[in-house]
Amino acid sequence: MKHNKTDHVCRILFLCHGNICRSPMAEFVMKELVRRVGRDDIAVESAALHTDEIGSDIHYGTRRKLQTEGIPFASRRAWLVTAAKASEYDLLIGMDAYNIADLRRLVFPEDLGKIRKLLSFTGSERDIADPWYTGNFDETYADILEGCTALLKSL
Repeated sequence: MKHNKTDHVCRILFLCHGNICRSPMAEFVMKELVRRVGRDDIAVESAALHTDEIGSDIHYGTRRKLQTEGIPFASRRAWLVTAAKASEYDLLIGMDAYNIADLRRLVFPEDLGKIRKLLSFTGSERDIADPWYTGNFDETYADILEGCTALLKSL
């Protein structure tokens, strides 16, 4: 897609289970990559697929990793995506097979084609491990950076 002022803004929604670890990490990494290349035709947000953490801010491990990597972020509150809200986006990007399954059950039939797993942009179907369970925010960050870099190149 060529970039010019008349282009449609590509709206990307990153999704994970609770919207406190992986999806906000992807949101802020992607926003920074987009800023660095001067693209104004890409909008990025993140949301939850489950209610566990609704209203919670970013996990301290995610905040610490973003700070270490020099990725700007803002305080935010996890929110639950709905089918109607999902329909407002051009891409619905999950982090793992569970996210993809949840999305397929959630979205309207006409939005099924918008669903992708983040690492699919790298040619891999591998999941991005949830650092809530693994505690490994470095590995999660490396995967997210690789996925977001490939996603940006595809736009």
